[in-house]
Amino acid sequence: MKTKTTPRHRARPTHNGVLRYGVLASACLGTLALTTAAAQAFAGVGVADDGAHTLANPGHREVFSASFDVHQYGEVLAASARNQAEAESIGCSDRSPCRSIALSFQIVTMAGEQVHLNALNLSNAENVHCDGCQTLAGAYQFIVSTPVAFTLSPHVQVQLQHIRDELDALSSSNAPIAQIQADADALAAQVTAVLRAAAAAASTGHAPAAPRSEDPLVTMHRVFHQG
Repeated sequence: MKTKTTPRHRARPTHNGVLRYGVLASACLGTLALTTAAAQAFAGVGVADDGAHTLANPGHREVFSASFDVHQYGEVLAASARNQAEAESIGCSDRSPCRSIALSFQIVTMAGEQVHLNALNLSNAENVHCDGCQTLAGAYQFIVSTPVAFTLSPHVQVQLQHIRDELDALSSSNAPIAQIQADADALAAQVTAVLRAAAAAASTGHAPAAPRSEDPLVTMHRVFHQG
C-alpha cells in the first residue's frame, strides 16, 4: 500500500466531533516533540493544533496518513487543543475502488489551578462519486491533567515511540477498515495505559497524600467517521 500525506483540506460542516469548553481544577499542557507540531506555550497559555488528512483518487487509489503528536506545557492558565482526522475518496469505480485512511493521535499534558480548556476533536470521512470505496477517519485526543507539572520520562517517550511505530505500520496493512479501526483502538488503549502510569508516578513522587480531587486525570476522546 502506498503511503502519502495529502495537503490539508478545508473542514466541512458535516464533521463528527466533540467540542469541549471548561475549567480543569488540576491540569497541565506540554510539548514532547515526538513529532514537530503547531504548539505554543506563552504567557501561561498552551496551544496545540494537529491532524491527519488523506485524499484518494484514480491517480492515488490507496492513501494512508497517521499523525502522533505530544505536547507538554507545564503549568498554564489556559489551553487550546485541536485535533482533526479527515479522509476523502473521490472518483473511483466499483472495479477499482479507492481506500483512504487518516488517523490522528494527539497527546496534551498540563498542570495548574483552574485551567480554562478549549478542546476540539474532529473526524470526517467522505466518498464523492466513489462507489465501493473504503474511507476512514479517526481522531484520538488524550488530555493529561496533573496537580503539579511533570515531564514524560525517557522511558515513557520510548513506549510512546513504539506505539507510534505500530500506528505507522498500519499503512502496510491490507485488512478491512473495520480491522484498522480495531487496531487503532487497541493502540489508543495502550497510550491511555502508558499515560495513566506516568501521571500516577509523577503524582506519587510529588504529593503522595493528595486528596482525590487533585489526583492525576487522563481522559481520551475518540471520534471515528466512515465514508
